[in-house]
Amino acid sequence: MELQLKGIKKSFGRKEVLRDCSFAFEKGKIYGLLGRNGAGKTTLFNCLTDETQPDSGSASILPENGSPYELTPDQIGYVFSTPVLPDFLTGYEFIKFYMDINEGHIDAGKTIDDYFDIVKIQPEDRHRLIKGYSHGMKNKIQMLCFIISRPPVILLDEPLTSFDVVVALEIKQLLREIKHDHIIIFSTHILQLATDLCDEIVVLSEGHLQQVDHAMLQ
Repeated sequence: MELQLKGIKKSFGRKEVLRDCSFAFEKGKIYGLLGRNGAGKTTLFNCLTDETQPDSGSASILPENGSPYELTPDQIGYVFSTPVLPDFLTGYEFIKFYMDINEGHIDAGKTIDDYFDIVKIQPEDRHRLIKGYSHGMKNKIQMLCFIISRPPVILLDEPLTSFDVVVALEIKQLLREIKHDHIIIFSTHILQLATDLCDEIVVLSEGHLQQVDHAMLQ
């Protein structure tokens, strides 16, 4: 399976952010989307999720056997750099709600507690209000959402930049464990993080995407 981007362009007024973004991302790999702050990484993600309408271009899924079809928002798991979650619910209440609305996608053999175990949220924290969660715990809840719904494409917008070392290591390991079933694109402006975690590096510069050899970045 591939995610194929062809000629995606986006301008804001006279500022041309994405000039001609074309690339093929393969299932089973973690891609580091590397670019300086303001390069357009979040804009590209927003174009893929329909948060922002691109001026032109297309994004499609090419299955292993079959014809390509248009990428739609329900095929994407998006982990925001700043978590967007209902603070008035407990972690347990939110995950139960999310499992209920994604009943057709979830693994029937897993319970709510099984999912919490995957991301190492302790039993005593599961019934606390999300409002009281740390940034790292909120990002773990975001990640639980795509583990439950299992979308083919996962976009991560700089999710590790504010984590402590232990939580960052846990999430890196989680991504490595699930990558075989997904296309994972991980945006960051930190070179060391990209080379440590990702299988392939794609640089967004001057509105274009270009793959870079790991060895060139050492």
